[in-house]
Amino acid sequence: MIKDLLLTPFQKFVKLESLSGILLFGATIVALVWANSSFGDSYLTLWDYRLGISTEGFELKKPLILWINDGLMAIFFFLIGLELKRELLIGEINTFKKATFPLVAALGGVLIPVLLYLVLNQDPNTTKAWGIPMATDIAFALAILGTLGKRVPLSLKIFLTAFAIIDDIAAVLVIAIFYSAAINWVLVLIALALIGFLALIYYKFNYSLAVGLIIATIVWFLFLKSGIHPTIAGVLLAFTVPIKRRINIFSFSKNLSILYNKIAQNAAGEENNNKHLLSEDEINNIDNLDDLTFKVRSPLQFLEHKLHSFTAYLILPIFAFANAGVVISTSYNFNFSLMSNIAISLFFGKLLGITLFCYLGLKLKVTQLPSGVNFKQIIGIASIAGVGFTMSIFIDNLAFAGDLISINSAKVGILIGSFTSGLLGFLILRFSSKADKL
Repeated sequence: MIKDLLLTPFQKFVKLESLSGILLFGATIVALVWANSSFGDSYLTLWDYRLGISTEGFELKKPLILWINDGLMAIFFFLIGLELKRELLIGEINTFKKATFPLVAALGGVLIPVLLYLVLNQDPNTTKAWGIPMATDIAFALAILGTLGKRVPLSLKIFLTAFAIIDDIAAVLVIAIFYSAAINWVLVLIALALIGFLALIYYKFNYSLAVGLIIATIVWFLFLKSGIHPTIAGVLLAFTVPIKRRINIFSFSKNLSILYNKIAQNAAGEENNNKHLLSEDEINNIDNLDDLTFKVRSPLQFLEHKLHSFTAYLILPIFAFANAGVVISTSYNFNFSLMSNIAISLFFGKLLGITLFCYLGLKLKVTQLPSGVNFKQIIGIASIAGVGFTMSIFIDNLAFAGDLISINSAKVGILIGSFTSGLLGFLILRFSSKADKL
């Protein structure tokens, strides 16, 4: 317990994402076993079950898997938006100098896999899968690094996190621009106006979670019906959340001291401190304490902190469980060309792209290695970046909506490419550091 309190915020983030990666791996294995067992039909039936509401003039019913991919994943994308805003304002990519090396790595990790896929692909019907190999699954990647312990310096984990966040920016833009259906611009403009209105409320008045939830629900629904994937609404809404606190820590401590004295005086004069009901003064003091605590918190930081565990331990494992169950059988129709192209683009594209761009950045002296990191470790990280999984499967579902053969073929390619990338990256990092560094 005391050891956990001494962790820095980034170390806590790494620990959380590492545990999430383990849960993702477990959910993937369970899904694959269930889908390929004698009960495989029940797995498919479960996710096709329709849920929702239906009235005479309104209906919103979707299969369970779409509630997960369109609904729960919107919360995941909201968290990504919070992380992006924080990183851009005060984090690891808030200055050009900090962002240069991870930015160069991310460019290589996005451009080369996409170009490699387009070169390999010979089927016009599968060209739209080009966005699948561009993403890195940060939870899986950090979970792999976690198994290496002190062989991996913290600066290398920060580097991985920074370029994975830039990857996420690219993936969000690609989903918004290239993987949306026919767009109803009237609904989009109404949604954007509501987002602007929410930002104005937060700027002129005070942050309110209740108001945010109401407007966010409406905006999500408008995006859902507009043709732009509703997860994009999550990212945009996140940018309205204020990062500034209403009072500083000095004012907080000063007022806290005053409140403490009041509460202590009431307690000292209380005849029965074991009573169940509080006095009016005690209720007011506790309400003031709640208000004071609310004011000293950064709304963005508070939401990010609260959503991290919920997303890492629930949403992403559920997403993996619902989407990773591919039936693997010789009698099942697979598009082997699509499968192999995805696997090769993830594995070789990420490895070559990140390694090459990082090498050129160093040679041209526009970047520099993080402290305590050697170039062999950069190659290892470049390989691990080929673990696409969550975002890759998400883009796969958008690219081939309704085409189960292509969706499942791409999923198998993602699993093969991710597993190969993760294994090679682990081995490179395992032997690129001396044992005496432990």
